[in-house]
Amino acid sequence: MKKKQFAEKFFGAPAVTLNKTLEITGDFAKSLGQKSGLNKAGQFWNNLGPGLTTGAADDDPSGIATYSQAGAKFGFSLAWLSAFTFPFMAVVQEMCARIGMVTGRGLAGNIRRHYSPWVLYLCAGSLFVANTFNIGANLGAMASAVKLLSPKIDFSWLVVSFAFLSLVLQIFSPYARYAKYLKWLALILVSYILSALLLNLNGLELIKHAFWPKFSFGKEQIFMVCAILGTTISPYLFFWQTSQEVEEEILAGKTTIKQRQAITTPAEIKKMRIDVWFGMFFSNLVMFFIIVACAATLYQNGITNISTAAEAALALKPFGGEYAFLLFTAGIIGTGLLAVPVLAGSASYALSEAFGFKQGLYRKLKQATAFYGIIIISVIFGLLLNFTGLDPIKALIYSAVLNGLVAPLILILIVDMGGNKKIMGSLASGRLAKTIGWLITIIMIVVGTAAIASLLI
Repeated sequence: MKKKQFAEKFFGAPAVTLNKTLEITGDFAKSLGQKSGLNKAGQFWNNLGPGLTTGAADDDPSGIATYSQAGAKFGFSLAWLSAFTFPFMAVVQEMCARIGMVTGRGLAGNIRRHYSPWVLYLCAGSLFVANTFNIGANLGAMASAVKLLSPKIDFSWLVVSFAFLSLVLQIFSPYARYAKYLKWLALILVSYILSALLLNLNGLELIKHAFWPKFSFGKEQIFMVCAILGTTISPYLFFWQTSQEVEEEILAGKTTIKQRQAITTPAEIKKMRIDVWFGMFFSNLVMFFIIVACAATLYQNGITNISTAAEAALALKPFGGEYAFLLFTAGIIGTGLLAVPVLAGSASYALSEAFGFKQGLYRKLKQATAFYGIIIISVIFGLLLNFTGLDPIKALIYSAVLNGLVAPLILILIVDMGGNKKIMGSLASGRLAKTIGWLITIIMIVVGTAAIASLLI
């Protein structure tokens, strides 16, 4: 069977097999000889978009706290999950991106059209609750990170300021400018890689821990695996990715459903795939280095209980040095500024499409009052959580576990829609992509069930 036929059969025309990643990148690089005057790296950067920002938003302060706790409590034993989850995460996010590009609608809008209303209301409601907890945790983490650098600044003032800044940028910035802002913020994730590299870790040991699974099947480890899966393959990423692809099409001039559904070219699919797979790889690479940094320092020095991302940064300081501490702390602030709008925005996309409200960051406040109202309510509720005395690590871990329980239901819908030729036409997902999608769905159901059982036993 020829390569092209194989690709079309297993991934969906005009898809490309996974082992052709280098060929895709090479073909893309050849197209960079345009009159823009930008060098190859600059042109590659310009072609990144929703995939990069979605992947970066996955490593938010709540995710950082979860990964830090995994490294501190279990050492290197769970670092392999970063490589394990990468292909699953990338395939699912590509399905979400395809759904947005082909149908011209967000994920919730498509669920509303093809499934029972209660399914959508359950998904959207659970997403709003989980995202609100995450927003509150992220606002608190950013404020705590700033206090590590300037202890005299009042915590309450910082939390309110970060909430206000996030709302102002999301509501009043034009979408084109706001998308660029999110993209540049994604670069802050490099700080976690640098902070780990400053620890002079053994390269061969890192490779071993990255690809060699080690699992004890203990109650606490099962619970942690569920939390990691929930914060890595998370429902808010599904809704955000799909809606951002729609926003990008609107930005390109496709302002109506008919225009967005008219045609999706192979070049657009190719560009999207590079964006998504690079974004997910970058996200999981950062996850790996956070786990190993905390394993190499905190775990090996007997510090096995981390409550927040800021606590992880402070605990890292005596073992990693001042620069590692500063880089880790800067990452918390930067990723929080990226993640809070994504969390609030994804919940608003879901609820707005569920109830038929006008939605979209390209709209002004007066054009989509309900959409921006949901964003405001979500951020305010998250803000107030910081004044309730709620244990931050419990809020983080349990919201991640909630995501892990809700994600399989949404994954079933994504894989079903993504492979449905009546919805997706010739761009429906192929056999291999659907197999990977069903496999991660089953894995998350099994792990989620085991996590619930571990709590009851």
